[in-house]
Amino acid sequence: MSLIKTDKEIELIRASCKIVANVLTYIKDFIKEGVMTQELDELIEKFIVASGGYPAFKGYGDNKNRYPASSCISINEEVVHGIPGPRKLQNGDIVSIDVGVLKDGYYGDAAYTFEVGEISSKKKRLLQVTKESLYKGISRARNGNILNDVASAIQDFCEGSGYGVVRDLCGHGIGSHLHEEPAVLNYYNPKNRFKLVKGMTIAIEPMINYGTYSIKTMKDGWTTVTKDNEPSAHFEHTILITDGEPEILTKSFY
Repeated sequence: MSLIKTDKEIELIRASCKIVANVLTYIKDFIKEGVMTQELDELIEKFIVASGGYPAFKGYGDNKNRYPASSCISINEEVVHGIPGPRKLQNGDIVSIDVGVLKDGYYGDAAYTFEVGEISSKKKRLLQVTKESLYKGISRARNGNILNDVASAIQDFCEGSGYGVVRDLCGHGIGSHLHEEPAVLNYYNPKNRFKLVKGMTIAIEPMINYGTYSIKTMKDGWTTVTKDNEPSAHFEHTILITDGEPEILTKSFY
């Protein structure tokens, strides 16, 4: 696959990303105390299908463990890949909703961490810093820059604020596959000299923990949680590298 997309491919990616953006805007009105995460997932799937897309996460993985839902819904200490089920949202929770869409052979991907009712100042600041770090990273995603420019912007801001930057997971290229090269890290790596070029589409997604950056995967093979049980936040956009300012293809209410 080519990492530099044609104009036609960009338009197809943009169409998938528009559905993603619309889904996240739609679902925010349902983020309330007492709602089951599987109810949210059902609403998300229906919206995607009605919009002419397919939920990209459903069935993702290998034959031994395919992801069973249409969205990833992760609460509090769950970092990413939480499987929707009968768990009900509670006042004070933070809940990351990660959505992927496949339409006409091309993908879009984005995530937002929502507040449920009144959350603590501790969680509120974590969300603010994580979301701001996403935009700091996006601002460095320019033609001619390297991925370490993006990673350093995120890491320096989050670690400077006292938080842990997850090392074991990262963003990714996106196009005719949900996950393509390059790996888009959120922390500096001296080997990470990949150069960004106009026409590339990438998903930037800082996953930031209140405490240590260490995480572990639960027995279901998907749900990832913080090792110290502290809360985690996750924000993501799919973007296009241009001649100037990067274009956020999943831009919605955030």
